Amino acid sequence: MTTHATADDNAQSNDDTSDADLRQAKRVTAVRDLVALANEGAFAALLERDVEAAADIRDLAVVLARDATDTGRRTSLDEVMEASGQTRESLDALPDE
Repeated sequence: MTTHATADDNAQSNDDTSDADLRQAKRVTAVRDLVALANEGAFAALLERDVEAAADIRDLAVVLARDATDTGRRTSLDEVMEASGQTRESLDALPDE
């Protein structure tokens, strides 16, 4: 069985090639632009800004989580030590290293 390419098949093949060429050209342009930014120092400034923004977002998430779960009750150090079976005296009795 022989397959004959039609004009539509050829047009589709050319469109696929054109799309691939266009995608490759866009990638090359994007890389070239990033290299230019890096050489100007602007890329480093953008990256630093993004890192700082990410840290701010993490801090905000912690604050919001604490605010949402805060009952207002505070636990003293002595209460925590007692819950773990320790006292100030038992800690004082430990040898210094």
